[in-house]
Amino acid sequence: MLEINSDITIKTAEIRFDFVRSSGPGGQNVNKVASAVQLRFDIRNSTSIPDEIKPRLIKLAGKRVNSEAVLLIDARTSRSQSQNRAEALERLKSLILKAIHKPKPRRKTRPTAASKEKQLRSKKIRGNLKRLRGNVKDDD
Repeated sequence: MLEINSDITIKTAEIRFDFVRSSGPGGQNVNKVASAVQLRFDIRNSTSIPDEIKPRLIKLAGKRVNSEAVLLIDARTSRSQSQNRAEALERLKSLILKAIHKPKPRRKTRPTAASKEKQLRSKKIRGNLKRLRGNVKDDD
């Protein structure tokens, strides 16, 4: 079981691990050992996560979630399979912790009088600059 906080724990059966060969340098170890970890977590069908958190988690995960709402986390920084597995679980945990916190709703505000005046001033300066770039009349 993966404990996220005091209220949420994810059952091990809901998390699936696939071990694949890692890419990049590493010589014979890379060619022989499947040390990279792909963690799959089905967000939509999970019973461990409350329903109000699921949409935020899908939005936060972005491209890591496919059309079936399955989150894919790829961990391949270490040469050790167990370290990559622990890293993938930690990344899942931090993503869920971010999704737990509701974003503060934005309240619309009107621009202040000072900001309006500042904008008008900058527009006048810019307009004068452009007017000075115009053609110069000859007095001849």
